[in-house]
Amino acid sequence: MDNLIAYDLRAEHLHEPMGIDVERPRFGWRLRSDRRGARQTGHHIVVEQLSAGNAEALEVWDSDWTASSDGVDVEYLGPPLETGKRYRWQLRLRDEAGVETDAVDSWFEMGLLRPDDRRARWIHRVTRVDGATDPPSDATPSLATRRLPPADHLRTEFQVRRPFVRARLYATARGVYVAWLNGARVGDHELAPGWTDYRDRIVYQTFDVTDLLNRGANALGIMLGEGWWSGFYGSDRRRQGFHYGELPEAWAQLRIDYADGSSELVVTGEGWTVSGGPILYSDLLMGESYDARRELGAWTEPGFDAAAWQPAEIDDGPLGRLVGIRDEPIRAVERLPAVACTRHGDGWILDFGQNISGRVRFTFRDESSGTIVRMRYAEVLQSDGSLYTENLRTAEATDTFVSAGAGVESYEPSFTSHGFRYAEVTGLAGRLEAGDAEAVVLRNDICWSGSFETSNPDVNQLERNIRWGQRDNFVAVPTDCPQRDERLGWTADVQVFFATAAYNADVQAFFDRWLRDVRFGQTEEGSFPDVAPKITILTEGAPAWGDGGVVIPWKQYQFFGDRRLLEESYASMVRWIDFLELNNPDGIWRRRAGKNYGDWLQVDATTDRHVLATAYFAYSTELVAAAATALRRDDDAARYRALAGRIRAAFRREFVDDNAMVKGDTQTSYLLALAFKLAPDLHDQFAGHLVRTIEEHGGSLTTGFIGVSLLCPVLTSIGRADLAYRLLLRDGYPSWLYSVRQGATTIWERWDGWTKEHGFQSAKMNSFNHYALGSVGEWLYRSVAGIDQAADSTAFRRLEIAPHIETGITWVTADYDTPVGRVRSAWRREKDGYLYEIAVPPGSRARLRLPGKGLREDGAPAAQGAGIEDVREYDGGTELVVQSGNYVFTAE
Repeated sequence: MDNLIAYDLRAEHLHEPMGIDVERPRFGWRLRSDRRGARQTGHHIVVEQLSAGNAEALEVWDSDWTASSDGVDVEYLGPPLETGKRYRWQLRLRDEAGVETDAVDSWFEMGLLRPDDRRARWIHRVTRVDGATDPPSDATPSLATRRLPPADHLRTEFQVRRPFVRARLYATARGVYVAWLNGARVGDHELAPGWTDYRDRIVYQTFDVTDLLNRGANALGIMLGEGWWSGFYGSDRRRQGFHYGELPEAWAQLRIDYADGSSELVVTGEGWTVSGGPILYSDLLMGESYDARRELGAWTEPGFDAAAWQPAEIDDGPLGRLVGIRDEPIRAVERLPAVACTRHGDGWILDFGQNISGRVRFTFRDESSGTIVRMRYAEVLQSDGSLYTENLRTAEATDTFVSAGAGVESYEPSFTSHGFRYAEVTGLAGRLEAGDAEAVVLRNDICWSGSFETSNPDVNQLERNIRWGQRDNFVAVPTDCPQRDERLGWTADVQVFFATAAYNADVQAFFDRWLRDVRFGQTEEGSFPDVAPKITILTEGAPAWGDGGVVIPWKQYQFFGDRRLLEESYASMVRWIDFLELNNPDGIWRRRAGKNYGDWLQVDATTDRHVLATAYFAYSTELVAAAATALRRDDDAARYRALAGRIRAAFRREFVDDNAMVKGDTQTSYLLALAFKLAPDLHDQFAGHLVRTIEEHGGSLTTGFIGVSLLCPVLTSIGRADLAYRLLLRDGYPSWLYSVRQGATTIWERWDGWTKEHGFQSAKMNSFNHYALGSVGEWLYRSVAGIDQAADSTAFRRLEIAPHIETGITWVTADYDTPVGRVRSAWRREKDGYLYEIAVPPGSRARLRLPGKGLREDGAPAAQGAGIEDVREYDGGTELVVQSGNYVFTAE
């Protein structure tokens, strides 16, 4: 593979997206080559509009040969793109020797670009009540669920009388939906359209349904549930439902392109009918109830007798803002068979071996008609083997299936999701086997970009737990937990975890979309929200929480080189700092600090909340100055850099005594002072105090959500990677490996979620699937594997590879697909020294700092030449500057 190769071609950060509505989409690709020094020096893109049947192509833009070094966000600069059209883009590259590569191609398809392209109308169930109501009894659902309505089934029929070449379904819901055409399910999206702040916008999906369309009679059907629109969500019982509306609605538009060049639309509106069906209710928190005796038969096929169905009602209100795809949809990405099935009481307990977010597909056999089977879910078990559900709070997480007596019956919920490892099944007359159930993992289908493995099995399990916590909580928004009555996009959890998430997966499109909700939730005065979309938690942003509106866009820019997002976020970032400065002119953040959570869930310590707040005030202000510099707003950069200096000076006057002790004297207070450079001349004293506070707690951490992300990185930066390793490998309470030793398969919300001495923590807040404490994953990549970039680099164009090797781990292998290509850093401690394997993608340059003496390559001392630009010894190792390529070194 000596030639330069472009791979992973994307438009707007997505692979072959359908329905994008960005005026000037950006192209991207990664590079690979085994040849040392390989680099891109230019690109040539040709964009062609494809005909409806993709038989002909019309060139719309030729970039000509353009000087460039990588494929990060290359903007389309051609004439305006057209609604609904598919475009093929072809890419050729030129390498450092002037050799041109063969063309590779991909495609993208535009969505509905103009307001008058949207002809459909919102439709919903009949809202009038006409019938009898019985009083509740013990046999009826709970008080929470008995008022939930059945899922709606909407349908229409139409004729296709001429030859057609293409068909597209544009669809969305105020709620969640699944569409069918002629008996076949359309697409594989789950819980579509996902969750955005619906007061701002709703995302519609685009599906190619050409192969599902019939010549002649056709039927289009939509099943509709409550979802985030009108169902239960959040923990505030006063604001737990009807967040956006009181009933779900569907919107769909089927465009048929005929061979003669004409087109036709089938839209939601007049002529649609609606009925209930087997789903008696569905809710994201409460669960789903399904009565198989009420199944409707072939209701999504033409010719179905819908005489008893009622006309759907049309919403005459405004259409609202509909936008095209922004990121990967939620999908069923994995299916896990049950690993055990145990009889317990009058039911069965299934163990799926992994804490997940999703649902279960069951098979039931030979149950009599009317048999009621109940399925409840939990993350962990009580000591007696029963489900531990108290921590779910008001979320009932219960599915119900009523048998039709049809022999072998299968059931998988449609419009709910649970956080669980275990499922309890009761009500069966017969047996249940492990093979009768499989867990279905639901998450946004983001591509995984990083891998990390070591010689230590406990650390490997920790890394898996971090990854699973990300999987389970990247469902529509970056949630705090997938199981209880919360599941909100907490901004502090994300800002401390962002770098870990970005190493693990290509989260660029996911956060691009979610950050729009963060900006939309900002108040007129400039305060960011604690959660986005902004529901239930309506207060002003707290320190480290509201700061997520500054920290995350900046980190996204660093990781992915996403300049457009930084530009879109910049005004809101500035408004946040101006809001803080206006209300705290002395530089100490005391006023307008929202709920001021402090270092949430710290143990055996209490970090002063004003210390933490002011530290973040300085940090976010410095980041705004950095963003201004990146965007060439020099006057702003000077202003906010000066403001950051004044805040640092105020911090020192207010909180640092003559012995360089920060008020509160906690690990987190020194971590903040060191990480945010609040008093650089006191660096050594702060470092000493940090080490002392760890030693005073028996070599244990005390950090909460905020401090934990800084702990190992700061220790490494002050030359105490050995202490960071000891904290990583500690397995007594509190530590990362304590939960691993207790069998955890995800990251816990709190260090003491369960302990041998005290059992479960308070059920009022005790999730076993959070990711915030898993922010140590960033340090595993950056410092243990050593994959990092220069301080002024973006998109990992200039790499810093510097593994820190300490006792407890004998080898590490890590790979990371940066925006420009794959980086690899692997090291192994051998009998006589170290072995290093390094891979640098084309166009990047890397500075290597490799421990060990006498660095050699192919048995000879490492020297300049063959991709190595510079070699220097330092105390304890060798520093090199290398070009792209693969390298294997040994050292004593």
